[in-house]
Amino acid sequence: MTEIDVKDLGVTHHFGGGVYVKETRIPAGHVLVQHRHLYDHLSLLAAGRALLTRTGVSVEVAGPQVLTIVAGQLHRVAAITDCLWFCIHATEETDEKAVDQVLIEPILPSTTDEMRQLAKGGQ
Repeated sequence: MTEIDVKDLGVTHHFGGGVYVKETRIPAGHVLVQHRHLYDHLSLLAAGRALLTRTGVSVEVAGPQVLTIVAGQLHRVAAITDCLWFCIHATEETDEKAVDQVLIEPILPSTTDEMRQLAKGGQ
């Protein structure tokens, strides 16, 4: 699997009624290394199969499926097939350039190392 940053993917932002949805298409064979969120949120794997790792526990998921991502939880998505993934957040922020500052913990070098450690061997 090849690690990929969400900034390198086609992301579509949706805003409405105090809800923000980040739509991400993850190609098969790629690992989307995530960050820690400040708040619990839902994710929807609309299509495809992926290995979802949360705090060192991996499970294969297939779309369509709704998943809960707990605040402060390291997580990553490894696309087994092409995936269509939606992250769903409650927020009044409507600026796609500012929304991540409201929703995610600042990424420190140690956090990046922790996330990469999760990626080794799927753990």
